[in-house]
Amino acid sequence: QVQLVESGGGLVQAGGSLRLSCAAASVRTFSTTAMGWFRQAPGKEREFVAAISCGGRSTIYADSVKGRFTISRDNAKNTVYLPMNSLKPEDTAVYYCAAALICLPRTQRYQYDYWGQGTQVTVSL
Repeated sequence: QVQLVESGGGLVQAGGSLRLSCAAASVRTFSTTAMGWFRQAPGKEREFVAAISCGGRSTIYADSVKGRFTISRDNAKNTVYLPMNSLKPEDTAVYYCAAALICLPRTQRYQYDYWGQGTQVTVSL
């Protein structure tokens, strides 16, 4: 069983920055696992934010976060990161980390096998 634990969420003013982290426990093959970030705002469906391949060379971003968010990973620490800059009120959501037992990054929820509990990000005006 893979356990994913997100951290780094919080309250920030518009234009500010946060860095989310996701630590993967019980993952013996983290380096062969693609990782992704999704988010869910109140009353909305969970949506794709960013994904990274198992080796970190390939990344995908939602259009809404391109140029502002950067996904990265440290396989030695079994951790994936999501620094978020120039935050907007519409970025407010619960952010979820997800793991897919494949190497290439994926954008669809059903393509991920494990999920974290989420971390709240609130961006105020």
